[in-house]
Amino acid sequence: MPPIRIVLCRPSHPGNIGAAARAMKTMGLTDLRLVQPERFPAPEAQWMATSAVDVLEQAQVHGTLQEAIADCVAAFALSARAREWSPQVLDVRSAAARAVEMNDKVAFVFGNETAGLTNDEVFACQYLVHIPANAEFSSLNLAQAVQVVAYEVRMCIDVAMPFTRVEKRATVEDLEGLYAHLEDAATTSGFMVPNSRLRERWRRLFSRVPALEREEVNILRGLLKALMSGRHASDERKE
Repeated sequence: MPPIRIVLCRPSHPGNIGAAARAMKTMGLTDLRLVQPERFPAPEAQWMATSAVDVLEQAQVHGTLQEAIADCVAAFALSARAREWSPQVLDVRSAAARAVEMNDKVAFVFGNETAGLTNDEVFACQYLVHIPANAEFSSLNLAQAVQVVAYEVRMCIDVAMPFTRVEKRATVEDLEGLYAHLEDAATTSGFMVPNSRLRERWRRLFSRVPALEREEVNILRGLLKALMSGRHASDERKE
């Protein structure tokens, strides 16, 4: 089983946390992360987990989504709502296949039971995933959504092609560093104007790259650094 992580953002009902843990364990997943849960630990979570209490006991709690996915090479945001601006969109079966193919730390991110994921949380991920459902009633219970994802992942395991990595993949933390560097360069150069949608556009651009390597991120950041240094040197000569 690849190191696939389930992240629940701001879950309000501890029973859903327990049910999600049970859904995970039935399909062989054990890495559960919670971001700002309303109540955890809680007896309701243990009641709903049944024989998956061990998954609950190993669950880690984080203050932000960025902390929960920082060491992952990709994060898949689950949402029933289309977004005008979003990372690359995949159906759940395609997302599961891509996650298994990566054969590295990846996260499936689920939002609050009532409000779902915020736009900022969606853009912290590289993919936006939807579960095909009745258009007139597409709302799934949180634990049910986790079960669907875990099942699709499980179904991909036996048919996945062996994957050999040569280079280390870029983590979410690496990508966030690149985005910050791009923003700094764009702002300093005057290329990015106020209220620009450049932030969303370059996130969307890089979400289309299936497996960006850490060395590739370092090359891009090195180029940005060199360009910015050259600009500063030119400005100093003019002065």
